[in-house]
Amino acid sequence: MGVSVSASTAIIVAGLFFAFTTFYPVAANGLDRVSNAQEGINERALERQNTDFAVTNATYDADTETLTVNATNEGAVGLVAGDATLVVGNEYVDVGGANADTTVDGDGDTALWLGDETLSVRVTQGETETTIEEGTRVVLVVESGVRDAATVTEVSA
Repeated sequence: MGVSVSASTAIIVAGLFFAFTTFYPVAANGLDRVSNAQEGINERALERQNTDFAVTNATYDADTETLTVNATNEGAVGLVAGDATLVVGNEYVDVGGANADTTVDGDGDTALWLGDETLSVRVTQGETETTIEEGTRVVLVVESGVRDAATVTEVSA
């Protein structure tokens, strides 16, 4: 073998070494990101599986123009009351914002909604553009995407 063959072989080996040293970290980082994403998907699926609640009633008091939605947490996961979303007649109501008043088992100072506790959400007619009346559909959605719906019944004084 001549010098040119040895030099060519050394250049090819050095190029393969350089290519491998740049490819390996990229592949390892990509694999880590995919693994972390799969882990996150599995955790969210487990949370959805352990989340269960039921809207027990939705009542509208025409005298005070107040809609009250009661829901009971029947799952193994504690939920944050302010992260829930209420849809009243196709209109979004931010449960954690100023538009709604929330209590958990009568306590307005807590935001944690644990198992077997009842969340009450009160919304006044003035806070929504939708006309709330008997037969209006309300949907309560929690942060994991689990939802339940009810139809409003009107209470008379």
